[in-house]
Amino acid sequence: MANHNTHKWIFPARFRSGVYSWKASRLACQRLREAVSEIKKVAKRDPVLGAEGAVRLMEKLWPALEHVDSSSGVLGNAVNKALDALIPIIIRAPADDKTRSQWLDRLWQAMADDGVDYLSPVGDKWGEICGSVQVAGDWADDLISTLRSCWSDPNPGNYFHGATACLSCLLVAGRYQELLDLLDLHRYRMWHYRRYGVEALLALGKKAEAIQYAEASRGLNQSDSVIDRACEQILISSGLHEEAYRRYGLSAATGNSYIARFRTVAKRYPQKDQSQILADLIATTPGEEGKWFATAKELKLFELALELANQTPCDPKTLTRAARDYLDAEPVFALGSALAALCWLSEGWGYEVTSADVIEAYDRAMDAAFNLNKVDDVKDQIRQIVESGESASVLFVRQSLHGRMRAHFSADRQGHVGHAG
Repeated sequence: MANHNTHKWIFPARFRSGVYSWKASRLACQRLREAVSEIKKVAKRDPVLGAEGAVRLMEKLWPALEHVDSSSGVLGNAVNKALDALIPIIIRAPADDKTRSQWLDRLWQAMADDGVDYLSPVGDKWGEICGSVQVAGDWADDLISTLRSCWSDPNPGNYFHGATACLSCLLVAGRYQELLDLLDLHRYRMWHYRRYGVEALLALGKKAEAIQYAEASRGLNQSDSVIDRACEQILISSGLHEEAYRRYGLSAATGNSYIARFRTVAKRYPQKDQSQILADLIATTPGEEGKWFATAKELKLFELALELANQTPCDPKTLTRAARDYLDAEPVFALGSALAALCWLSEGWGYEVTSADVIEAYDRAMDAAFNLNKVDDVKDQIRQIVESGESASVLFVRQSLHGRMRAHFSADRQGHVGHAG
């Protein structure tokens, strides 16, 4: 460890105790990314030294971030992302027993001092961080009596920061029935703990029981999608793809957008027709059909995309971009997208919309109309949109297009209508 101790790290100076103020969340997130990058780079050439850096950063997280406003969740997400990258470095490091024992003692103290459980993911993987079945078993022996006492106490409210560490160690040590018996003591069926029971049942080869155990974990404040994903994985691992899709495939789909949800399902079920997957997903979100427009467009299901765009609100800017991108390749689709954009703009939909957005949708509609030789028809449709009422949003669209429409509607019909933009 002598050489490791003399290595000159950059990140410790940026994670001194109390170094970040209440409003320094953005800077703290940036420094976290830089620290992780530094540690990962070192770990490539010296895995043990990289793991030492990871442990050192984890020790410094709470003291450095204690005074930062974390209410938005941005900082917590950044910490979780950093730990997702750092924990495997510690697990994989070929450290000797003495070194790993020191890491465990330091991390345990850091978790005990952690005021908001930033390091809870470390406890979740404690059995693996132990590095061996023997060490995991020893830690389980040290922790189990405290956890059993905590969960057996008839008075609610007791908390033990080493709960998942104990469960993780029992799992790694192969003490599956002991783990299941311990989980039965907890008065609430919390998935955060019971997921270890699912893993124990799987290790015992009891897949059907594992699914039943997971299903029994549902309840208030439990994430159904996470439980669905666990059950889905069990069925897929058993080769029961159709059952997995039917029971859990759609509800387990996650993503930051509707198209991301589709891609998640399509990736897990490559044997299924993608248009059917999309139809099934649309059916799960009644009243939000328009939000699947981009997905239908990506699959080149242009008729369906326009149907969705006109069924329920769809972001006008998304529609206008589609009209622009497909003006030459799919002019009918481009025209429909641009007109749908104008319709939703006239009904007040859109985020931070300006007159330029309205004009852009109009210009793309006229461009597509020119390509399709439907200029007069499209003019009539747009006139109906801008004269459809006297609401604030209709007046906004009408005023935004006043100059454009006056120029186009007074021009000769054989002129270059539609190319004002």
